[in-house]
Amino acid sequence: MDSQPINVSVNSEIGKLQHVLVHTPGPELERITPENAHTYLFSDILNMQVAQKEYGYFKKVLQKVAEVHEISDLLTDILKMDHIKNGLVDRICRAENKGFIAAYLKSLSAEDLARQLIEGVYLDDITYINSDKSALTPIPNLFFMRDASFTMFDNIMISNMATQVRARECMILEAIYNLHPLFETKVINPVLNYDSRGIGTVEGGDVQIIRDDVVICGVGARTNMHGVEALVEHLKTKPGVKHLIFQELPLTPDSFIHLDMVFTMLDVNKCMIYKPVIKSSTFKTFHITIDGQKALGAEAPDMVSALKSVGIDLEPVYCGNGNDDFAAREQWHSGCNFFCLAPGQFLGYGRNKHTLDALNKAGYNVVTAADVVNGKYDLSGKKCIVAFEGNELSRGGGGARCMTMPVQRMAVDW
Repeated sequence: MDSQPINVSVNSEIGKLQHVLVHTPGPELERITPENAHTYLFSDILNMQVAQKEYGYFKKVLQKVAEVHEISDLLTDILKMDHIKNGLVDRICRAENKGFIAAYLKSLSAEDLARQLIEGVYLDDITYINSDKSALTPIPNLFFMRDASFTMFDNIMISNMATQVRARECMILEAIYNLHPLFETKVINPVLNYDSRGIGTVEGGDVQIIRDDVVICGVGARTNMHGVEALVEHLKTKPGVKHLIFQELPLTPDSFIHLDMVFTMLDVNKCMIYKPVIKSSTFKTFHITIDGQKALGAEAPDMVSALKSVGIDLEPVYCGNGNDDFAAREQWHSGCNFFCLAPGQFLGYGRNKHTLDALNKAGYNVVTAADVVNGKYDLSGKKCIVAFEGNELSRGGGGARCMTMPVQRMAVDW
């Protein structure tokens, strides 16, 4: 296990990255079929070998600038302790009504158990006769690391997912954050802590930390207003005046599931937006000011205007380079979904050509992940978009931000 604990701290979307969690997609992707894809929240089936090759370049870029931690390795670490192994197996089996498989799971080594909790358990793996083909379903969404948890300032927050099929991800991550010595933080599930009705949902793809006093959130298919209210209650526990700005999102199609599919930060003064949602009279923006136990809300003209009102003056870069048809096509393939390595330096898919053209016009060099990985381009201090191949990964319905869970960033000089 890593001996030096991480002092969890994320006070922006853009601060220089120091520690980030990822999951390289594996055989769990091959459990997705045309018949069950919708159950697992996919609109297509992915080729695992191609997806892994694309992901390899993505991960190697991250490793150029930060410490990168694989979730499967961290899970294996904690499962080497029998009391943790038994407790997590019991919790998962109880939640999924799979008690018949508990003894088999507990008999596995830490490495095999970590693998099967992610990839699933099938009848070929056990001697139990059961009518269900999968004794334990896979969790193929795990490589979208941002959804099941997110870092808010000095806390790691456990999401309350909108769909039961992703609940195991939260259980696994909560165990890692609470029990692995790598993390020095208080872990909070805002819905369980603050929503007495227990009907709130909040997912990390909807939550962005803009500054140490400003949080933005999407409200739509995955995060509901009860989840937003739980976040407000959590912010009441933090010192100083805080601002939570939330944005209504379309409920369909699936490309709008989270706020980071229509808005991401790029720099201290720039953001990427999907104009038909962010600059729209149809989808409302609300600004809640939290001061102690008081929370006052009012409608705002739009997200960019609301951020400007709290001193964050952003110039939008438009997905699709301002062309509505190109924007719709590229937004579908995560054309707004960027992940910052440092202010003005970020990762995104290379397939979204018109969006990359817009970024280039805005002053960012377009460089390939291959050139960064092979040492042909030095990232030091340069404003750039690192474009990685994502023709297969993008079919999963997420981009660079979706596939990362930062737990430590450096402070930003605003």
